[in-house]
Amino acid sequence: MKYNRVWIPDNEEVWQSAEITKNYKAGDLFLHVQLEDGTELNYPVDPAALPPLRNPDILVGENDLTALSYLHEPAVLHNLKVRFVESKLIYTYSGIILVAINPYKQLPIYGDAIIHAYSGQNMGDMDPHIFAVAEEAYKQMARNNKNQSIIVSGESGAGKTVSARYTMRYFATVSKSTSNAHVEDKVLASNPITEAVGNAKTTRNDNSSRFGKYTEISFDQSYRIIGANMRTYLLEKSRVVFQSENERNYHIFYQLCASAMQPEFQHLKLGSAEKFNYTRMGGNTVIEGVDDRANMVETQKTFALLGNFLGISTTYSHLNIFCELLDLNFDKMTQWLCHRKIITTSETVIKPMTKPQAVNARDALAKKIYSHLFDFIVERINQALQFTGKQHTFIGVLDIYGFETFDVNSFEQFCINYANEKLQLQFNLHVFKLEQEEYMKEDIPWTLIDFYDNQPVIDLIEAKMGILELLDEECLLPHGTDENWLQKLYNNFVNKNALFEKPRMSNTSFIIQHFADKVEYKCEGFLEKNRDTVYEVLMEILKESKFRLCANFFQDNPVSISPFSSTINIKSARPVLKPPNKQLRMTVGSKFRSSLSLLMETLNATTPHYVRCIKPNDEKQPFEFDSKRVAQQLRACGVLETIRISAQSYPSRWTYIEFFSRYSILMTQQELSLNDKKQICKIVLQRLIQDPNQYQFGRTKIFFRAGQVAYLEKLRSDKLRHACIMIQKNVRGWLQRKKFLRIKQAAVTIQQYFRGQRTVRALKQTWAAIIIQKYCRGYLVRKLCQLIHVAAVTIQAFTRGFLARKKYRKMLEEHKAVILQKYARAWLARRRFQNIRRFVSNIQLSYRVQRLQKKIEEQVRNTSQFMICTVYLSYLFPRGVVVNTIPGLPAHILFMCVRYADYLNDADMLKSFINVTIDGIKQVVKENSENFEMLSFWLSNTYYFLNCLKQYSGEEEFMKSNTPRQNKNCLKHFDLSEYRQILSDLAIRIYHQFIVVMENNIQPMIVPGMLEYESLQGISGLKPTGFRKRSSSIDDTDTYTMTSILQQLSYFYSTMCQNGLDSELLKQAVKQLFFLIGAVTLNSLFLRKDMCSCRKGMQIRCNISYLEEWLKDKNLQSSNAKETLEPLAQAAWLLQVKKITDDDAKEICEHCTSLSTVQIVKILNSYTPIDDFEKRVAPSFVRKVQAMLNNREDVPQLMLDTKYLFQVTFPFTPSPHALEMIQVPSSFKLGFLTRV
Repeated sequence: MKYNRVWIPDNEEVWQSAEITKNYKAGDLFLHVQLEDGTELNYPVDPAALPPLRNPDILVGENDLTALSYLHEPAVLHNLKVRFVESKLIYTYSGIILVAINPYKQLPIYGDAIIHAYSGQNMGDMDPHIFAVAEEAYKQMARNNKNQSIIVSGESGAGKTVSARYTMRYFATVSKSTSNAHVEDKVLASNPITEAVGNAKTTRNDNSSRFGKYTEISFDQSYRIIGANMRTYLLEKSRVVFQSENERNYHIFYQLCASAMQPEFQHLKLGSAEKFNYTRMGGNTVIEGVDDRANMVETQKTFALLGNFLGISTTYSHLNIFCELLDLNFDKMTQWLCHRKIITTSETVIKPMTKPQAVNARDALAKKIYSHLFDFIVERINQALQFTGKQHTFIGVLDIYGFETFDVNSFEQFCINYANEKLQLQFNLHVFKLEQEEYMKEDIPWTLIDFYDNQPVIDLIEAKMGILELLDEECLLPHGTDENWLQKLYNNFVNKNALFEKPRMSNTSFIIQHFADKVEYKCEGFLEKNRDTVYEVLMEILKESKFRLCANFFQDNPVSISPFSSTINIKSARPVLKPPNKQLRMTVGSKFRSSLSLLMETLNATTPHYVRCIKPNDEKQPFEFDSKRVAQQLRACGVLETIRISAQSYPSRWTYIEFFSRYSILMTQQELSLNDKKQICKIVLQRLIQDPNQYQFGRTKIFFRAGQVAYLEKLRSDKLRHACIMIQKNVRGWLQRKKFLRIKQAAVTIQQYFRGQRTVRALKQTWAAIIIQKYCRGYLVRKLCQLIHVAAVTIQAFTRGFLARKKYRKMLEEHKAVILQKYARAWLARRRFQNIRRFVSNIQLSYRVQRLQKKIEEQVRNTSQFMICTVYLSYLFPRGVVVNTIPGLPAHILFMCVRYADYLNDADMLKSFINVTIDGIKQVVKENSENFEMLSFWLSNTYYFLNCLKQYSGEEEFMKSNTPRQNKNCLKHFDLSEYRQILSDLAIRIYHQFIVVMENNIQPMIVPGMLEYESLQGISGLKPTGFRKRSSSIDDTDTYTMTSILQQLSYFYSTMCQNGLDSELLKQAVKQLFFLIGAVTLNSLFLRKDMCSCRKGMQIRCNISYLEEWLKDKNLQSSNAKETLEPLAQAAWLLQVKKITDDDAKEICEHCTSLSTVQIVKILNSYTPIDDFEKRVAPSFVRKVQAMLNNREDVPQLMLDTKYLFQVTFPFTPSPHALEMIQVPSSFKLGFLTRV
């Protein structure tokens, strides 16, 4: 159809997008299309194989490739490119596979905060990540008690080693052992060693693993790491003696050379790497950005034994050092490196070697020594990781080479590709099995799906009279050659096996059709590498070494030092006579086949999880996407095969609740009135898609054939577009009516103005006359008033003077009589007071003597009662205390007991009482460490007790607000500042535990309530989630909502208030909770691309407003809790704001001050449109924002630290309650206390 978009092949980009410009009719030979650059093109088509359709833009950039409506190679390639280049996301799911693209750049997505964010989460709930795969394996192991395997594969430089390292780090972090052995640290410590001795720089990768590795991490019944074991496969021994241009030998050699001057290595007599033949072949001994000496320090931490095997030169000086270090006979080694012994039935002949033969003998010896040393190191690692007791379960991490094809492919590539054939067969069968189980679980009829079966290729290699057996057979012949073996292959397989071919232009090569591609192998060197021979005489010399480790390497029956190390003595390729009890040696190929079979048995007995590492370009440029290279690897690693299997049946699968939420806009009111959502979905789908063969209804999901989701999206977009047009029509009409009324009102106003001008002129004249009259009359009245005022003041002055003089004369006459009366009355009063004072003093003396006697008798009894009071108060339960009492009543009672001890001046009693009080509080808090109400109660009372000690300490700074009555109750004899510090520390401990309990209670609600729950009805952000489903349930009533969070906050608040917690402490606790809510929500948003949409921003902003309203309702605006939500609020704003122009970028930079540059860029890259009306953020816009933020000095950290605690302060708030007025309720059962 016209305007549909399709994919057509392209030589540069593999596929390019085009839009159909003319309807295609059956029988047309050309498809009229327009490319994205505007080029018109008549593309020739085959009616039986039309170009694949492109997915709607709304489905591009999905977390899971299986969520795409059209599943094919161009759709997969485009989705990966959009995620990698535009969104800077390196992980993508493809069904059960995690596709990991190497970014060639350090990313802030592997910290402990990220690990904890993925821990406990379902695999589809968060963005794709290597930690999500590790968590899924760990969770399935714990849930099903079944062993797991994580298979990491990919070509050199794709990031396999790093991915395997991160999975091991994840297990070590989430399952730390409780013992002091720190087993998880030992497991991680093995990586630097194996990378040093088994990794090297190649043209494709600076840290390429040159061996396969399967690490089995063992767990106990509590699913904590107890040990590990490592198996290795096919070490590239030829690298020891030869490296191509711009490549290096194994890292350990260069680390040793760089550390040659260190004291511990001086006895090895090392020098610069440029001095040794085996380390300088590649031409460059240094890797840019790598410090070999620093890496050696890291390697030394777990290395116990190192040897000097840098390469045996033909010079006598190096040979002499070699013999000295290994304690060998120099003369014998000199002779037999240059001569060989030939034994016949009649005589023994010693024959000098040619120079090439001597070099081969030297190289074979070096390879054999290094191979044994490598196996020895692996065995030592395994010994260090051994564990006592029984292994309950294990998780295996397989880091193995991917499919390889070079210009020249030899024995190593043959073995590597053979291993990948075996792994691909296991993968195909597992995918097929999962697909069948999904159909059976959903009660959908299972139809046989055709998938690529590579068993014939495996049979070609390993079956009887296959390639490997013919190779071993040729190796046993005295005069076997590569050419004779190749001729046998030609005779057995050419024109007889379709998977084997003979090159047209070569007689020294053969071609095998592997599952990924055709590979041409050059036969030269196959026999030599398969035999792995070392001359017998040289081995006998090494057996005689006085260096025990070296001698043990070459014994006939050495102790096995690795599960796959060679225990067979390797002999000369020439026919020699041997005793009859000697066994024939095993070839490299047969050993590899045996180890591979054991590996496959192990993998088949576990639940596999697949990680496919992809190399985006060969230049190691960050976030550069070479479509050709990526497509080649996708075909080779099985991703496209998974897609093909899914696409054959029903690739798109939605839960009923997802379908209902997404397409409720297409439902009629009558359909929505039904209560059963599942039934609604069935009715709607039957109405929208007439062909019932295009979908199937399962128990929990709806299965769609390819293209049906795209069709539903088109219907939904059309409905939304029609609604938008209707809204626009009404809004535009309203705006025009508003404009008309405004113009009409303006015309009326102008008319009123001109009509009123004439009337106004007449009124102004009249008003001017009245004003003149007013001022004239006022002047005359004021003049008369001033004359009258002057006359009145004069009369008053004379009258007041006369009266004052008369009063003064009278007072002068009466003054002398008053003085006489004063002295007489004072004498009488003093006499009466002296009589009363003598009487009262006698009475007081008698009373005080009686009281002192009574007090001495009761002192001992009171001391023990106070101790009982202290212990009893410590175990009071808050619910029985807080009702109708003053805040901190137990604290006031405890202080009154302290004051009594101070009154008695009894230091022992005071010390004992306070110690018992503090120990009692500690014990109660320890026993109720998860009881929020008890913690709240004792936090409040500890705080009040501390304030009482300050208020009545007698220190001036704490007495400013005291009443005179309270000042009389201050302590007289003791300074308790030391105990105040102890109580302050105790209060901080209680507060931290109090915060932990609140956080543990509310944390499970945060993400479901703040992020996932749709509080704004009608604004849904759900999209298809592919193979990884968040939920398969129809009923979502049990999930947490925003109301759950608000109810939990209200419970915390009411409990704190009931227990009388100080308002400032309460505000600090609320601020800490709000910080946690904001941090957890924001961290989850960073790791969930599906949540980064405009509509989700509206939901988050709405939920924040609910929290702000709650603060206002509780009168907590001054707590600064709202400010802790500012990063989340800015993130919500960023999701909603326009992101197109330079002004938009400037506004973002000015507004988002609480977000770091990394966080802003992450949100912009993760922004995901929900509808066709929204647009993705252009990469150029993201770069523009990033450039504007370059001057910011912020921490390059993505995740917020959810464990961060604000510093707590305990403000001094004096108690307004006088101690004399405090009453002890009878409910306290403290009747033995009496007020003194």
